[in-house]
Amino acid sequence: MTPPTASAATADSPPAPFAEDPEAVAAAHGADLAEGLTGAEAARRLAADGPNELPSTPPEPAWKRLLAQFRDPLVYLLLGAIVVSAVTWALEGAHGAPVDALIILLVITLNAVLGFVQESRAADAVAALSAMTAATSTVLRDGGRRIVPSSELVVGDLLVLGEGDQVGADARLVQAAALRVIESSLTGEADAVVKSADAVAPDADLADRSSMVYRGTSVAQGTGRAVVVATGAGTEMGAIAQMLDSVEEEDTPLQREITRISKMLGTVVIAIAVVVVATLLALAPERTAQAVTDALLLGVSLAVAAVPEGLPAILSVVLALGVQRMALHKAVVKRLTSVETLGSASVICSDKTGTLTRSEMTIQEIVTASGTTVVTGIGYAPDGEVAPDADRDGRPDAEPLAGALRDEVTVVLSGGAMASDAELAVDAGVWSVVGDPTEGSFLVAERKLGTQGSREGRFERVGEVPFTSERKLMSVLYTDAKHGTTILMSKGAPDVLMERCTRVREGDAAAGAELGGVPAPLTGDVRERFAGHIRDMSGRALRTLGVAYRVLSEDEARFVAAALTEGADAELSGLEKDLVLAGVVGIIDPPRPEAAAAVAEAHRAGIRVLMITGDHPATAGRIAADLGIAERGARVLTGRELSAMDGALSDAVARTNVYARVAPEHKMRIVGALKSQGHTVSMTGDGVNDAPALRAADIGVAMGITGTQVTKEAATMVLADDNFAT
Repeated sequence: MTPPTASAATADSPPAPFAEDPEAVAAAHGADLAEGLTGAEAARRLAADGPNELPSTPPEPAWKRLLAQFRDPLVYLLLGAIVVSAVTWALEGAHGAPVDALIILLVITLNAVLGFVQESRAADAVAALSAMTAATSTVLRDGGRRIVPSSELVVGDLLVLGEGDQVGADARLVQAAALRVIESSLTGEADAVVKSADAVAPDADLADRSSMVYRGTSVAQGTGRAVVVATGAGTEMGAIAQMLDSVEEEDTPLQREITRISKMLGTVVIAIAVVVVATLLALAPERTAQAVTDALLLGVSLAVAAVPEGLPAILSVVLALGVQRMALHKAVVKRLTSVETLGSASVICSDKTGTLTRSEMTIQEIVTASGTTVVTGIGYAPDGEVAPDADRDGRPDAEPLAGALRDEVTVVLSGGAMASDAELAVDAGVWSVVGDPTEGSFLVAERKLGTQGSREGRFERVGEVPFTSERKLMSVLYTDAKHGTTILMSKGAPDVLMERCTRVREGDAAAGAELGGVPAPLTGDVRERFAGHIRDMSGRALRTLGVAYRVLSEDEARFVAAALTEGADAELSGLEKDLVLAGVVGIIDPPRPEAAAAVAEAHRAGIRVLMITGDHPATAGRIAADLGIAERGARVLTGRELSAMDGALSDAVARTNVYARVAPEHKMRIVGALKSQGHTVSMTGDGVNDAPALRAADIGVAMGITGTQVTKEAATMVLADDNFAT
């Protein structure tokens, strides 16, 4: 049975907020779109509904964690041996100390202390990885903006969203201006998602609900306002967290084997005692009380001797050594027995974004009028080079980038960086992007080319025509101090952008990379050549973006100044015409370079690797092929296809290695199908959407850096470096 989600609708339930008009949603939740809730009303709702917090299991007391070390069949057998030894010692007259009983008790105690200390260290390490400041949200209350702890948000609150904000609750958008939200922790989608206040279809999938923002996601770009429609356990993240309660934690293969051995030893020990006692009594010349007592004592002594008192301690020491060695490689194991489980894994199910890939959008290819250029290096660190692509197979040419091609590439990267709201930052040698990751990729590639300094102090940003889902492009206006002109820089979907272009930029090495050069006409042949490159890049799962520009006339420059002065920014969209096409880039969230080697090593060990992601099927197939998880062109199963499967699911899972656009319940079904086939399953992930599957797997592995708190709590192992190779 498929677990329900927070937004699942039944025949008797009200319409989903994402499918209703904003005004209707506001009225249904008692929200005031002009003034927001009053402080008194917000306090009343908070008292009635409780804090906006996810349900969580209270931390287990230390004494319970210590007692848990004794919950083991082998320990039960040893405790029985202690009792028998003590009784035997008493029957023999209680002379001296009960050495056997004390030694076995000491072994059990040391074993428990060792396990308790090791697991406490792991818990402390996970807590350190999870430490973060309390989230806050900006809301409209009593007609003014207030910053409140996200735990105090209530249904009907009016969220005020801005770039960099964390979304504190599930909310229906009522206003959105160039708003893009990063939802990878919830849906697995690597790209920032464009949002709008327009209603969507009632049966829209979670990743397609553009009129909603969800708890645990973050704003990459733009602004917006949204009515809170769900808090705490009622949010999509809360629904996923509650799914964890339906997943029972199973014993590890080692624990099951120890249970089997303990039962076998118990049977053997009892059999030995019975056989010895019966034999002695049968051979005794007289069956006096003393003879019976002696026979019983000898039988019990032999039975106690057959119990391997040192086995639990040996197991704990060996596992503890394994845990320590894993910790040196940035893998924190929360339970000792999970070390052995990882070694028993026959299938590894891995999330894509942030685990197999870096979750850092990177430009890999640039197409301009003079040819194709490739960009090496991955991630946000500007390490790599920009070089000509000689044979169109992604291999850089030996010749350096120069002449007309370099000029054209400079305009593309600089133009894309200028038509952007993102910023590139570095802290202690670690590079990051503040804002939309896709826009940040232009800043990184520009630094690899080394031309970012040429525009410093020369261009001043004066206006913007923001991105919308209808227009599918954005434009930024700059004044050029060097030439005293005003320039319009545009970036957007290539097909939309090319419709507004009449010319194409052709570099001139002698003239340099000046925007005011003489462009060539954008003829039908040139358009078709660019269209072919775009189709090729899209077929290789690259996200394509076009860059264009135009130097405005003096009359248009005066119009821009007047429009900006009067606040008529919307009228500036009329300038997006007669543009000069600079080029098209291909962007992807690249796979980690070490992941392919790790996948190959897993295959050599006979371990099957599966990719399970919420991302687009084409992207999933491309990354899986690059990493060797599946052949190029191999089948990619989607969440919709999995939902339609019943009896055929087991056969499909046995043959398919790549899954895309999947929801948490789909991941659990995949894990369940694999386990029913006798596999020992390891599942890796970072988003809250991965948490139920992590709990259902034989061993769940969470990411320590990008992983959510829910994910880390559900996992039995945490990777401190978020690296699949670890």
